[in-house]
Amino acid sequence: MNAKIKKGDTVEIISGRSEDKGKRGEVIKVYPHKGRVAVQSINIRKKHQGQYQAQGRNMSPGIIEFEAPMHISNVMLVCPSCREATRVGIQRDEDGSHRVCKRCDALID
Repeated sequence: MNAKIKKGDTVEIISGRSEDKGKRGEVIKVYPHKGRVAVQSINIRKKHQGQYQAQGRNMSPGIIEFEAPMHISNVMLVCPSCREATRVGIQRDEDGSHRVCKRCDALID
């Protein structure tokens, strides 16, 4: 699956949990084969972590919080020029392919 959202993009949550809907955040990780993205400070989950040994050190146990991945269809890219959530198009020319905002026709890359 060719994802049109990349790491570092600002996205808006359009569906999902009610407390996360409408929020904006930066994409910190993209899982293109699974069709998922992880967004900074969105979809926070808690994990009960046991004690384990890593690189000769014992890592302390406890409850850790992390950003869980969400499906890529639940987010929309925010255009840097018009600051609105928009669909993304692909424009191809002799220089290669570029992402384009469907609202204002501005280049995203």
